Amino acid sequence: MTVKELVSLPHFTLANPTADIEKIISDGICCDLLSWVMAKGDADMAWVTVQTHMNVVAVAVLHDFSCIILSENNQMSQDVLAKASDEGIAVIHSDLPSYQICGILYGSGVKK
Repeated sequence: MTVKELVSLPHFTLANPTADIEKIISDGICCDLLSWVMAKGDADMAWVTVQTHMNVVAVAVLHDFSCIILSENNQMSQDVLAKASDEGIAVIHSDLPSYQICGILYGSGVKK
């Protein structure tokens, strides 16, 4: 699945249109504890979280994640969103809870 395919689904909206949406999502991680994501993250992952601060972008860049998916209508501030755009990380908004987002990803074939 690509980021582009994900944002074409209902309940998913690309927050930074300049991001690379052709990136492949090969796996996912769902966690709000940054140290855990730093330890377990891998390239090309989609990260489902409610965290919206600058350190989220730093961790996503560290592992070359495909995207950050913010669940439950969480929004990044414009400065954090701009940093994600500068770093090429797609940020996706969803009104769904994290659990449902993970089910959609898994059902779409994102299961390394």
